[in-house]
Amino acid sequence: MSEETLAYIESVIAERRKASPEDSYVSSLFHRGTAHIAQKVGEEAVETVIAALAQDKKSLESEAADLIFHLAVLLADRGSSFENVFSELRRREGISGHAEKAARPKP
Repeated sequence: MSEETLAYIESVIAERRKASPEDSYVSSLFHRGTAHIAQKVGEEAVETVIAALAQDKKSLESEAADLIFHLAVLLADRGSSFENVFSELRRREGISGHAEKAARPKP
C-alpha cells in the first residue's frame, strides 16, 4: 500500500466523518468516541493474528485491510495521520530496534 493510497483513505475518512452517524459507519465510529475506536483497532489486530496463524492468506489480507482502516480512523480521531507515522519510521531508520526501544522514556 502506497502513501498515496493511505492519504486517499484518510481523505475519505475525513469526508465521511462529517456525515450523520446513522448514514455513515465512519461517522458512527467517531460519534462513539476514542475508546470505541481503539477497541475496534484491538479487535481487528486480534482477527489479523488469528488469520495469520490459520495460514489463510485471503482472510489475513481482509483482516489486515480492516486493521489499517480502523487504525486510520483512530489516527484521525487523535489528530494524527499516516504521514506522522511515516515520519517516525523515517526517524528510526538506521537505528537498531533494540537501541530505539531502550532509548524510549520509561512510564
